[in-house]
Amino acid sequence: MNARARRIVATAIELAEKGGFEAVRLRDVAADADVALGTLYRYFRSKEDLLIAALAMEVEQLESRLQGRPPVGETPRDRVSAFFKGATKGFCRRPRLARAVLRAAASGDRELAEKVAAFHSRIETMITDAVRDDSSRDGDGAAAGNSDGNKQDTVTLLLENIWFAALVGWAGGLLTQNQVIEQMDTAVGLLVHAAD
Repeated sequence: MNARARRIVATAIELAEKGGFEAVRLRDVAADADVALGTLYRYFRSKEDLLIAALAMEVEQLESRLQGRPPVGETPRDRVSAFFKGATKGFCRRPRLARAVLRAAASGDRELAEKVAAFHSRIETMITDAVRDDSSRDGDGAAAGNSDGNKQDTVTLLLENIWFAALVGWAGGLLTQNQVIEQMDTAVGLLVHAAD
């Protein structure tokens, strides 16, 4: 994204933080970002599109944090559980924004499917990185001794899907943040163990 698009997204984030999904009205975003409505539409075709861009910026921040401070733990299970605990706390720290971007991601808008899939893929990559540590990689960065990459890919995909579903449950008031973390710890324990 260029600087203007980032400014538009940052404005949408501010509005979502204050009032959630309903507060992100494109006219208000354009006015607060000091751009014409037509300019906003050049970058984002809908509120959902704009909020998915906000989600992408949140994921960028998570990736940056993890580069500086990767999840710690003796075992893959410990590291993946630490990843989900940190990711959940980070995601839920601004609940109105989190609920707004989840609503946009779960909208079922086919034109946004590729962008939502990119979000899921980036999370899966972070989970895979948490499973592996430096001692388990060969010189090319691949996992050493892991002849069954498909099993690990399946576990990663399942964990990401469980986390997304748990976050949707949190957004709908069915789960607390701590319950999301507990559910993920249980899922990680079952699935990572099964992959070993």
